[in-house]
Amino acid sequence: MRYLADILTLSRFILSVILIALSFIGCPVENAFIIFLVAEFTDTFDGTCARKWPFPKDKTPKYRKYAAQFDIVSDVLLAAGQVLFCALQVNWVVGLVVIIYYTLICGALELILYGKLFGHPDNCTNNSLTKRNFPLAKKIVLTRRYLYTICLGVVNAFLLFATSWPDPVKYGLFVFGCSIFVFVWFFLRQRRKNVSRDAVEIEKELTKKAKTRH
Repeated sequence: MRYLADILTLSRFILSVILIALSFIGCPVENAFIIFLVAEFTDTFDGTCARKWPFPKDKTPKYRKYAAQFDIVSDVLLAAGQVLFCALQVNWVVGLVVIIYYTLICGALELILYGKLFGHPDNCTNNSLTKRNFPLAKKIVLTRRYLYTICLGVVNAFLLFATSWPDPVKYGLFVFGCSIFVFVWFFLRQRRKNVSRDAVEIEKELTKKAKTRH
């Protein structure tokens, strides 16, 4: 079970690459929609599995050193695959709007929060907001996640209703998707609240320094 989180993340990476390829060569919207849903499923549960079944420190595989970066790259590729497919195969106007949105929300904030693209609380520059004011950085990260999740849901709904499935199937899947969204939002709170497993240590360190100054 310890490898389950890594398997899920690797699966998302592979599915994301497939989705990007299909964006250029074309495929039915139904197929792309299913691929994206499966990939999102892996994104929802890989972090939970990593926390539930962690590796002992003396048995952690060497590749786990880059696990956080690989997870972030997989997320970015998945978002890119979704946007590209939407722009190239469904509606270029909607795709362009989402590209701008993702660039501003994700790209710009990455530089502010971590001082680099594909950053992380345990992989950021000393001048980054995470190092200087972690509580504020954490609030911004959570806000970004809310906005990203909302945008994700809107684009998924757009792709769903662009399929050729019968209307009852579309509306049924839409209601089912909303139910899953509510479940993830309220019951998988750890994923929303924890910026990373090392973020807690950063917060403790900054809190100690603040108390020492006073």
